[in-house]
Amino acid sequence: MKGLITICARGGSKGIPGKNIKLINGKPLINYSLAVAEELSKKYDLDIFLSTDSQEIKDVVKASTFSQVNTEYLRPDFLANDTAGKLNAIVDVYQFAEKANNINYDFVIDLDVTSPLRTAEDLAASIELLFNNNEALNLFSVSPANRNPYFNMVEEKDNGFFELCKKGQFLTRQSAPRVFDLNASFYVFKKVFFAENHKTVITNKSLIYEVPHLCFDLDHPIDFEFMAFLLENRKLDFDFNY
Repeated sequence: MKGLITICARGGSKGIPGKNIKLINGKPLINYSLAVAEELSKKYDLDIFLSTDSQEIKDVVKASTFSQVNTEYLRPDFLANDTAGKLNAIVDVYQFAEKANNINYDFVIDLDVTSPLRTAEDLAASIELLFNNNEALNLFSVSPANRNPYFNMVEEKDNGFFELCKKGQFLTRQSAPRVFDLNASFYVFKKVFFAENHKTVITNKSLIYEVPHLCFDLDHPIDFEFMAFLLENRKLDFDFNY
C-alpha cells in the first residue's frame, strides 16, 4: 500500500503564538511530528507533505534533518484562517500530492503538530485496525474522557433548567457507557473516504484508536508548560524518543 502523511501547520496561532515551531525540550514542536513520520516510513511506503501558509515554518522544516518532507505545497489563504476546517486543509494538500506525484494513495494519515505524544507503533496499529475492517472509512485517535455526559455533564434545556447531556439512570461513572475525548493527535483515512466527499472526520463508519498512554493537545499556554515539564523531566508514562 502507498500512503500519504500530511502535517498541517498554519502560521497564525492566537492561543500560543508561534506554537508550531515554538521550542519544547530544545526542539521546534513540529519536529516531533516530522520524526514520527519518518520513523513510520521505515515500515510503510509513504510520502510526507507539509501544509503551511508560513514561510517561517517552511524554513524551520527545511533547516531540520528530516529530508523526506516535501515543502512544495503552499496552503491558500482561505484555508489558513481561524474559520477554516482542518478536513478541508487535509483534502487540499492530499489532492495536490496526488497530482504532483501522479499517485492514487491508498490511505492518508494526518499528524497534528499540536498533539505530538504518539509513536510510530501507535500509527502502525491504527493502520492495521482500519484496514482489518472492510466497511470502515477512517479512524481517529482518542483518550478516555475525564467527564461523562451520562453521569456528570449537563446542558441547558429550552426552559432554562439543566439536565444530563445523555439520558440514562447511572449511579456511578463506572457504570455509564464509556466515552472518549478526541485528542487530535492523528487521523487515518482510506481513499474511499475522500471519494465520498465527507464533510467531517466523524462518519457513520468511523473507528477509534484509544491511545494507550498519555496524549493531549496544546490549546492553552499552560498546556505547553505542562508538556514541556513532562518532556524535560522524563515524566511521560511511555517511551518517547522523538
